[in-house]
Amino acid sequence: MRELRTIGVYGFDAASFLERLRSGGVSMLLDVRQRRGVRGTEYAWANSQRLQASLAAAGITYRHHRELAPTTELRQLQYAEDARQGVGKHTRRELAATYVDRYTAEILDHADLQVTVSALPSTGAGALFCVERDPEACHRSLIGYRHAQSGGPRW
Repeated sequence: MRELRTIGVYGFDAASFLERLRSGGVSMLLDVRQRRGVRGTEYAWANSQRLQASLAAAGITYRHHRELAPTTELRQLQYAEDARQGVGKHTRRELAATYVDRYTAEILDHADLQVTVSALPSTGAGALFCVERDPEACHRSLIGYRHAQSGGPRW
């Protein structure tokens, strides 16, 4: 059975990130970020070109699925809710209900997740990748739940 995992940038350095992927049996990383970069030198390793080179050296396939990324407007909606609650991306524990509703209606409901599932590796797991540490604080959890609801791979 194909498996789908999830991982974020925050809380890792390059070496611990790759080790987590290896220990989780991940053979394909599915990048679901709109902009494939992370601000700050601490996470420069996660910027697209560096990340892809590291993954290739580790034998992990990289795929970018921009069609699953939230729009700038949706991200701004979440940031406004974060500000209202006094939390930041690094400390957010859950997504705003309005964000979830709009992301689902505007992105997920129009995405062909069967294409994503069919591209998952037959050996090893795939991993949805974005920046937030906690999946529940990131749209990748919504993608994973949708996969599971549609009879997709175990998440």
